[in-house]
Amino acid sequence: MKLQQLARPAMVLIGWSLALSAWAIGDKPLKVIVPAPPGGTIDVAARVVGQQISADIGRPVIVENRAGATGSIGLSAMLHAAPDGDTIAMGAINLLVEAPLVMKVPYDPLKDIVPIVRVAQTSRVLVSAATNPAKDFQGLVAQLKTRKGQTSFASFGTGTSSHYAGLILSEQAGLGMQHVGYPGAPPALQDLLGGQVDIMFDSLLTSLPLIKGGKLRPYAIAGKSRSRYFPDVPTMTELGYPEIQFPGEVSFYGSSKLPADVLAKLQAAIKKAAEAPAVQQKLIDLGLEPDVNVDTPAMLAESKALFQRNAAIVKRFNIQPN
Repeated sequence: MKLQQLARPAMVLIGWSLALSAWAIGDKPLKVIVPAPPGGTIDVAARVVGQQISADIGRPVIVENRAGATGSIGLSAMLHAAPDGDTIAMGAINLLVEAPLVMKVPYDPLKDIVPIVRVAQTSRVLVSAATNPAKDFQGLVAQLKTRKGQTSFASFGTGTSSHYAGLILSEQAGLGMQHVGYPGAPPALQDLLGGQVDIMFDSLLTSLPLIKGGKLRPYAIAGKSRSRYFPDVPTMTELGYPEIQFPGEVSFYGSSKLPADVLAKLQAAIKKAAEAPAVQQKLIDLGLEPDVNVDTPAMLAESKALFQRNAAIVKRFNIQPN
């Protein structure tokens, strides 16, 4: 019995290896669509992993940027390609569990799209300008309460986790803050630094360089655990706000019409590349937390749970699209 249990994982690995070898034959490129502009963190991450995939399997990997409509243009392009494994996408989970709740998309995010491999996670971080005199979360809340109803929080878009987190904090801490939505993090951060808005729950990816540069101060992490970059910064759960937990995930996605054997080949190739030490270090340098997962059923269940939770938040706060 023990021998059989030990042999089973080895047989799976051998099967994956043989399937991957057969799939890698040929010179047809593997296209990875990134539903975001070039130069951003997700784009760079896709190129880092894609380069390693190419080196591993001997096939060219092309990253194509298809930005616009909160990611739906890129995901639609992926879904319109033949479901043969030669065209996939890479993006953050908010494309599936946030954006479709406040805008109409030409696909069902939970039925038409399947997660292939999660390669990393990230977190939202509560930040304010470094010139803010509040040194910790408790001091920040106390300061905002002295101006109740006269303060504002920025978000990188209406109906995003950045928006959700600000609303919940304002409600639960009794701050009466005004929401100011922006078309992305850069303009929101610019106004945050300029003092036009008071606080923001931003992605760690975009705030990290400003925090390291001494321009922003982190007060709390709205994720599952503390960040490796700021181990002394508590989570919102530790601070008494367990509902404000919005970890982000970066994954490769494909059409739900992908045949099972093709999905397995893609998972084998991407998993191997994403687990390469050099790739993991590059992801860390980008502000991502490497976290490789190929359990598609579990990831689908998680996406469904996040979608339902976010839908309840949208209804609760009556969030309307811009």
